[in-house]
Amino acid sequence: MAGFPRQAKLALMKHAPGFLKLVEDAKSRIREVTVEQTRARLASNPGAVLIDVREDLEWTASHAEGAVHLGKGVLERDLEATYPDQAAELILYCGGGFRSALAAEAAQKMGYTNVWSLAGGFRALGEAGWPMTR
Repeated sequence: MAGFPRQAKLALMKHAPGFLKLVEDAKSRIREVTVEQTRARLASNPGAVLIDVREDLEWTASHAEGAVHLGKGVLERDLEATYPDQAAELILYCGGGFRSALAAEAAQKMGYTNVWSLAGGFRALGEAGWPMTR
């Protein structure tokens, strides 16, 4: 589990080894941002978009204020229609930063050049006091 901070490694223990291998591999090719960097990027670029890639039920239960929902299950299908500008700044988050890393890699493979995965995901947003919508 090289490449993951110690605290994140503890949280990873409940994930399957094959999934973690995929995530770690994807993280070697994508860029991550912290919650504070996300705040700054959204404030400095009015065109930047915070995208929740979690499942529909997760989104419905609660999501970050200002986010849009484009679940990982439909991201590749709907991304180009939703955000046709492949230079658009897209900051993706999921529950803990793993699925968003995979989604960021997929978006990059589709030609998107300004894609980020939010390290720590929804949990990090909540811990940082990000406003949530239910």
